[in-house]
Amino acid sequence: MNIADFQMDAFSLRGRNAIVTGGNTGLGQAFSLALAKAGANVVMPSVMPDDPEFTALVEAQGVRAVYLHRDLTQPGVPAQVVEHCVETLGSVDILVNSAGVSRNKHISQYGRTEWDPMVAINLTAAFEMSTEAGRRFVRQRGGKIINICSLYSFLGGRMSPAYAATKHGMAGLTRAFCDELGEYDVQVNGLAPGYFRTKLVEETMNDPERSRWIVDHTPDGRWGEAYDLMGATIFLASAASRFVNGHILTVDGGFLTR
Repeated sequence: MNIADFQMDAFSLRGRNAIVTGGNTGLGQAFSLALAKAGANVVMPSVMPDDPEFTALVEAQGVRAVYLHRDLTQPGVPAQVVEHCVETLGSVDILVNSAGVSRNKHISQYGRTEWDPMVAINLTAAFEMSTEAGRRFVRQRGGKIINICSLYSFLGGRMSPAYAATKHGMAGLTRAFCDELGEYDVQVNGLAPGYFRTKLVEETMNDPERSRWIVDHTPDGRWGEAYDLMGATIFLASAASRFVNGHILTVDGGFLTR
């Protein structure tokens, strides 16, 4: 393809169907709304209650929004979610593995009670969703998987070894699936947010000393806002990133440079 053939509609997701796990809450809302604004229909499986106002906001973009109350850690549920997307919308073209939790305790107090639920949702559910969607992508010879990683895909994890372990695992999962699915025109990439204003980090935001350290350590000099993730999401989900594969894209205001 010649460079003169590039068109801006390479960023369009019109007619595409996406699954965003945990897509009705937290940063998941930014991923869901970004895809909708680019034209994709969105299925949002979540254990969190439906948010009718947010669902209406997604549908206001001229697309379909489907909320599913599902626990992705339960046997067979990831397959059911993918099947529901296909039956309801006609196909699955994009998967965003966004669902995740964090439980913080000093490592001396950390046990299986904290570890097991986090591994189940943060990593195992993402693996199963990717496997089920990947089977469809192989048959249709095309698809996109975006794994929501973290700065802790690269760093240690004070107060939450499970969070750090699962986010390192998501980076490895991204590269492993890329290695196997690339030949089928499937792109598997990670998106690693820096410090963003969410309920997940309320304790840190409310700690003046810790919050100031984060801002001072970030070249952009501020916390991230959900808005900052939307362009990167559209890029990784669209044909514009067709030769980007196995990459972990950090959206962190430059945090990792210091």
